[in-house]
Amino acid sequence: MRRSGQGTKSNQIGRAEAALAIGIAAVIIIVGMALSELPISSCAIAGFAAETITPLNDIGENSKDGLKYVHISAGTFMMGCSPGDDECQSDENPTHLVTITRDFWIGQTEVTVGAYKRYAAVTGREMPGAPPFNPNWATQNMPMTTVTWDEARDFCAWTGGRLPTEAEWEYAARGGSTQARYGALAEIAAYAPYGSPPRVVGMKRPNGFGLFDVLGNASEWVNDWYDENYYRHSPSADPQGPKGDGSRVLRGGPLTNTPWIVRVSYRDRKDPGGRDAFDSFRCVWGGAGK
Repeated sequence: MRRSGQGTKSNQIGRAEAALAIGIAAVIIIVGMALSELPISSCAIAGFAAETITPLNDIGENSKDGLKYVHISAGTFMMGCSPGDDECQSDENPTHLVTITRDFWIGQTEVTVGAYKRYAAVTGREMPGAPPFNPNWATQNMPMTTVTWDEARDFCAWTGGRLPTEAEWEYAARGGSTQARYGALAEIAAYAPYGSPPRVVGMKRPNGFGLFDVLGNASEWVNDWYDENYYRHSPSADPQGPKGDGSRVLRGGPLTNTPWIVRVSYRDRKDPGGRDAFDSFRCVWGGAGK
């Protein structure tokens, strides 16, 4: 009888434990479903507009500009001239350790003509003059070019984001690679002799983070002012660029340049009020930039 009682008690305990396990599993499922419906601002990065970004694994889709953004985790990398790269200029040195302390999201591609048209329609802004290779801005999925730095900044602000810092741009553009390019030039970058127009975005192989066209196709405005010697004294964590009032930095190298320019550490600079048919940009969300 005692054995029988122990068996009954064991069965009761077993059923109770099973019921508890089922209950816990149900709670986990319910919580998981609830979390999956939270905006990215609640799940990953403070500061996101709840109604703007819809998370899709590590890619978010922005309901304002219609573009996709890739989640970039915080981390540390070597910024500047890549190991074995003998084409670096003086402003790419010294190579230095940089830590990005906060996750951020960056455009998977350069801002497209279609996205900028949407912005212009909503805000009442005029489209800039179209380049000869895209008359009347007819091709929607080409990179948006001929925009000034201020216009690029204003577009990103409209989406709820900003232009990337130079450090964020290079960290994301490297995609985990330490090399001057993350693959063979012909595979990763839209590149052609001078006079050839940019291509539609996303046609080449992406980098290790899933970003397209960070090299070639069009140069990209970043937030920083340009200082040739900035790397000699820049902070090691979340550098915001120097104070300045001259030129702004562009990164990535356009399609119409010689191969030595189409390198991840190459730094260009221009008057922020200038327009160029081969200059574009991409936006970021979150992070430690200002």
